[in-house]
Amino acid sequence: MLAKPFAAKAAPTEGGEPVGAGLLAKPFAAKAAPTEGGEPVGASLLAKPFVAKAAPTEGGKPVGAGLLAKPFAAKAGPTEGAGTHENSIRSCRGFTLIELIVVITVIVILAGLFLVRIPGYQEQAEKAAMQQVEGALQTALVLRYGALMTRGAANEKELSALAADNPMNWLQRLPPNYRGEYYDPTPRTVAPGNWMFDLKSRDLIYVVDHGDAFTPGKDGKKWIRFHARLGYAPMLGQAQAGKELVSTLFEPTEPYHWLD
Repeated sequence: MLAKPFAAKAAPTEGGEPVGAGLLAKPFAAKAAPTEGGEPVGASLLAKPFVAKAAPTEGGKPVGAGLLAKPFAAKAGPTEGAGTHENSIRSCRGFTLIELIVVITVIVILAGLFLVRIPGYQEQAEKAAMQQVEGALQTALVLRYGALMTRGAANEKELSALAADNPMNWLQRLPPNYRGEYYDPTPRTVAPGNWMFDLKSRDLIYVVDHGDAFTPGKDGKKWIRFHARLGYAPMLGQAQAGKELVSTLFEPTEPYHWLD
């Protein structure tokens, strides 16, 4: 096997020519494309240039061309009368100068009326607060008399001391505007709107603050004096035995008029 030279085996032949030689020896020939009417099928797609198809027309004008060619115009809204459009424009303008002046004038008038009434409201509130303290002192006087009756000390001497006592001592809690005891005070001794006790006359005094509608008593001063008045009457069926207490009142020393 090593000693013999290599010899190529002869290729098989057919009719004097090697089998398969035609595939190598013959040149390659392209197969003719099918034709239709003398022209290759499909050649028109490549050979002919592209021609755009004409758009459909209506009355000599392309259909739909008006949508692109014509500019957009907003449709006018419905109108009612010639003044409707003017009224809508006027409503968007806001206040005119005359309207603004009228509104300010009305506000100033209303504010002026309210400010005029404020002092009257303050005076009414002050009188109501004073009468509230007056009512509390009247109740305290009745309770003090009842306490004396319970202890059996409701004699003329004890009752006289009760009438001369400072009424503020009867209360469990003093009013915040009570300023204390003074001997022979004047309206300027304490600030207006406060209470004080006169040690000389044994009167409880209220100094009026808002007194535009206040009419003082005989002394002509802008204050109100209060005192405890005890009413006595002869005992029923025992006229010789003395008098008995029939009324206890906490009242003004002199009549006055205030918002009456």
